[in-house]
Amino acid sequence: MILKLLSVVVVSTFLLSAGQAQDAFKLKPEVKSKALKVLRDGLPSDEFWPSIHAAEGLTIARQGDEVKRFLELKLKTEKDDQRRCGIARELVRAGDVARSSVMMNILKGSEPHGHVHAAESLYKVGWEGDSAPLEKAFAETDDIRLRMMAAAALAKHSDGKAGKDALAYLRKHLTSEPDPALFRLSAWVLCRIGDNRDRDLIRSRLKDANDDPMVHAFLEHGLAALGDPDGKKALLRNLKSEDPAIRTYAAVFAGESGIVEAAPDLIQQLNNENLDARIRAAQALFELSK
Repeated sequence: MILKLLSVVVVSTFLLSAGQAQDAFKLKPEVKSKALKVLRDGLPSDEFWPSIHAAEGLTIARQGDEVKRFLELKLKTEKDDQRRCGIARELVRAGDVARSSVMMNILKGSEPHGHVHAAESLYKVGWEGDSAPLEKAFAETDDIRLRMMAAAALAKHSDGKAGKDALAYLRKHLTSEPDPALFRLSAWVLCRIGDNRDRDLIRSRLKDANDDPMVHAFLEHGLAALGDPDGKKALLRNLKSEDPAIRTYAAVFAGESGIVEAAPDLIQQLNNENLDARIRAAQALFELSK
């Protein structure tokens, strides 16, 4: 079974009246229409990964059937294993759970090109069947990124010893890894599946980010996801960053973390010149309105 699976729009175009609960956030029709257009325009893009992010956003916007029709054709012709993982992942998210076998088979294969993407995708959406290939990757690989992503999948989706060992590994890695480019990945996982102890661990690594804006953003957004007020302030600030990648990641976490205060900037970001930034802003707005 699957394991736990147009013009600038001004701020006044979203609705959240005082006293409404956060989960009552509603997009006005014109904003919803624009956000859907951003996602639909992005889906057939020649920029592969933004197109896959558009598929994710459309599924969140309850357009999963549209996503499946488009990606089923794409999966038939795509040969690159990393891209096949992205396509299969979004088919699973859209409801075609059997496609998890594509990712698992790539993970089990002898060609390493798609292994990390397979493990990461299985972390994101889960899988059918047993977790033996992930457990093997976690226990035996010398590829640190593969081991981290296998650990992420097991920690998120597996009960018992395998999941507990994987979670302990991610926490140890976060505290002991000297390379900011690597420990930020542990933070990226733990802020989604962890608890208050992980908030403290993430905060402890800010001093080790070596003034790298992207590493700082990863850690700040992780803190925001775990309810840290300073992290939330940083995320809202990062939505205005001059770096489109930081704006994009800020949008992702704003939606996942339910930060309604981000809505005005997300609406503005629907007009950003960067395709992925637009797509992630649209996705976040639909997440906030769920």
